[in-house]
Amino acid sequence: MLALSEKEVEKMAALLLKGMICFYQIDNKKIHSMPDDEDYFNYDLTPDEEDILDEIEDNPDNYAEFTKMEPNQEHMLMENFTERMVKEKMFQDELVNALSKPKASTGFKFLINNSGKYKGLWEEYHLTRYKDWVKEQIDSYNYSEEEE
Repeated sequence: MLALSEKEVEKMAALLLKGMICFYQIDNKKIHSMPDDEDYFNYDLTPDEEDILDEIEDNPDNYAEFTKMEPNQEHMLMENFTERMVKEKMFQDELVNALSKPKASTGFKFLINNSGKYKGLWEEYHLTRYKDWVKEQIDSYNYSEEEE
């Protein structure tokens, strides 16, 4: 059964938010991370990262993989934040408008980052949702282990 401390969950959530992919080494209770291929097309792995990937390939049962949310899940997070946390109707309308256009995430983040008031609130909300996301992946991993 996979169990992570709250501190490990938070560390992993923060790494995922930075565009990393994480592997939890079960026997050593250690978090390994590296840039997600989808975000870093031209990224060359370090020798350590290559060693970790080789170890994962050789011993997959000793590692649990954690990935970032899919774009549609991220979009829902932004919509939920806009509905629940933004109280000013005009700013809320700007965010809804940004989310309805192409490059919705970029537009949303631009508005949030320049809002002053909501930047910290969004970061806190986003991290909290990502901690929940990590916990969901732990539950999913444990459930799939029980099925075997």
